[in-house]
Amino acid sequence: MRARLPFFVAACAMAAVTAGLRGQPATGAIEGRVAIRSPLAAPAADGEPTASPRYHRQAVVFLEVPPYRVDGPAGARVAMHQRGATFEPHVLAVTTGTTVAFPNDDRTFHNVFSLSRPRRFDLGRYAAGRSKDVRFDRPGLVRVFCDIHAHMNAFILVFDHRFYAATDDRGRYRIDRVPAGAYRVTAWYEGVDQDTRAVTVAAGTTTALDFELH
Repeated sequence: MRARLPFFVAACAMAAVTAGLRGQPATGAIEGRVAIRSPLAAPAADGEPTASPRYHRQAVVFLEVPPYRVDGPAGARVAMHQRGATFEPHVLAVTTGTTVAFPNDDRTFHNVFSLSRPRRFDLGRYAAGRSKDVRFDRPGLVRVFCDIHAHMNAFILVFDHRFYAATDDRGRYRIDRVPAGAYRVTAWYEGVDQDTRAVTVAAGTTTALDFELH
């Protein structure tokens, strides 16, 4: 099912069909695999696309739940490195209140910026060995770029709940501590494809849910 990027923001705020999400103690888990049938190629520094075993193969799976704010732990920090003229990881999923560091691990200058509505920023140009931080307080999709290297780009998906997971190198994911009930679950890939499924989570069990995206 094809959808454009703005759908992501709306999906984060959609109500789930489950009741009592806040107070229900009985929980289960959802796990599975997201298969990317036609992964995008990683752009090389000269502008020509190149194949990569990891780059452009990561998806994010998330539940559509009522909007309620659950910030990350106080002082939560993660990193998106600038390494080999790419952002690593290419896709990062975080909870509102998280600070993302952007260390420059290359020998050249980089600039990190975003024009996305949930978090606009421009860190300016900085040299190898330096790092700058950005705190993300609003849910939504943030596109990240470098104004020196046009081929560099990345995604940061910011959620106001904890029911999400990014896939590993084999496309696997797991979402734990999901209150028992019925949900809509979305697998998102690069803003070019996504699929939404209905699933019921039973207390004390793990529900298998696989996706195939193109």
